[in-house]
Formats: sequence, C-alpha cells, structure tokens
Amino acid sequence: MKIMQLDDAPLVRGLEHRGGTFHSRTMAEGTPGTPGNFKFSLSWLGTDYSGPRHRHNFDQYRFMIEGESDYGQDGPLKAGMLGYYPEGVPYGPQVNKTDIFCAVLQFGGASGSGYLLPREVKAGMEDLKKFGEFKDGIFHRHDDVPGRRNTDAYQAIWEHMHGRDMVYPQGRYDAPIFADSKNYDWAPVKGAQGVSEKLFGVWTERRTEAGMLRLEAGARHTVAGRGVYLVMSGAGECEGKPLQTYTTVFLDAGETTTLSASETMELLHYGLPDLTDMTVAVHTSGVAMQAAE
Repeated sequence: MKIMQLDDAPLVRGLEHRGGTFHSRTMAEGTPGTPGNFKFSLSWLGTDYSGPRHRHNFDQYRFMIEGESDYGQDGPLKAGMLGYYPEGVPYGPQVNKTDIFCAVLQFGGASGSGYLLPREVKAGMEDLKKFGEFKDGIFHRHDDVPGRRNTDAYQAIWEHMHGRDMVYPQGRYDAPIFADSKNYDWAPVKGAQGVSEKLFGVWTERRTEAGMLRLEAGARHTVAGRGVYLVMSGAGECEGKPLQTYTTVFLDAGETTTLSASETMELLHYGLPDLTDMTVAVHTSGVAMQAAE
C-alpha cells in the first residue's frame, strides 16, 4: 500500500512528443514489464495542448476536476465528468477549451498489451529524434531513413522500444464512454454506516471500474482490491497518515486498509483490472504481443 500527498510528488513536464503545455504529478505507478503496469497522475494542460484523433493499446480514465476539453465527434469532457478511453478505440481530436486539471489513470487493459511508463516513453522519444521529428502528436521520419513516414507519436515510440509493430487490440466498445457525476445519486454502501457511493461503471471481462466514495464525518470504511483512491474534498486519516485534498491511496492486489473521515470526505476511485494470470496476449491477427517492457 502507498499513501502519497500532493506536494510530495514532483511536478514535471510531460507528453513532449505531443507538444503544448503539459505538467503532471505522478501519484502512483506499477511495475514495468507486467501486463498490469499503470500510472496514476494529476495533470495540468494548457489551451495550447492538442491531440490528434488516435487510439492506444492501453486503457485510460480521465476525471475532469477543472476546465473543459472538446473531443470532436466524441463530445466534451467537462468538470465533474469521467471519460473512459478503452484500448483499441479511437478518440479525439482533443482541443482544450480552457486550461484543464484532471485525474488520469493509464493502465494495461484486458488484452494484456501492457503500458509504457513516462520515463520509458521519454527514452524512446529521445532516441527517435535521431531519425525524425515529433510535431503535433505525429512522428515524421526523415526521408533518408527507412520505415513508415508518419506514425502516431506514442505508437512510434512503442514500436521503437519493442522492436516490432504495434498490434492494436480489437476495441471492446465502439466509442469512449463519458459519465457525468452530477447525474448520479449517492447510493448507501450496505453494511457501512455513513458511507455511500456513485458507481460510474464496471467494464470488460477483467472488471476495471470507476466511481466515487463518500464518508460522512466520523465514518470508517475498509476498502480492498487493486486500485487508487483520490481525496477530492474533506479530511480524514488512513494508516496514521492524514487524508486531505488530493491525497492518493494505492492498494495492490490482496491489500486492505481503513479510511476514516474527520469531516465529510469524497474520494474518486479507480479500480484496476485483474491481469495476474497474463503473460502474453495473442490477438486475432495471430501476432503475439508481450506486455510493455
């Protein structure tokens, strides 16, 4: 288990392969080279940041805390909304209508394709600059260098790091899924006095989920299962450490802990899928993909 306070996580520049203003604090991350690798971060993006319509071979949640992004045909993501971007499913293009602040979980999905951490992406990007340039989210290979001329930036980095073509998993959904927390009611959690939840959804055969949890002042609640909890408001305690705005609690598989609220506290919850039985995923194309290394 890990408890991370906002100020203890360094603020770093990120997504340089896409350009524009992007800074984030990594609050929790997984183990490279495993299908269940992940990164949970709090991210700040400017209106000069944009992303082309693209897709990934990993899953992604974004909860908009402040601001608004326009995802073209997929619609807007506004403050208080969750966006779930399944692996293999195109989304965007993204244009930020305002500066935005969001809670982002990127993680290996049900296909077992894994996930590259930012330091792995950065290393691949710097190496690829010898052979081309990154502009507007696309890697443009120099004319005198063999290979595909124009490739999505992340795909180009992934293929360079792995030494083989990326095979996108078949999308389990036909579009990103948006949920507006304002349209959900708080439902009591059975057997837990003073505890209620908004369950946004449970997805794929590997049961990744997202929702919110509320503890009234004085309530205690034991939580379990691999995932992260982000304090959105209120205060409390966990394992003798303070819970305050944007404190993150990460639980790994088999771990439990108790959250205690000294004042009414609301938390965002991202539940990670169980991929412990996976080592290699074979796609319908017959090409085997190992988890990100």
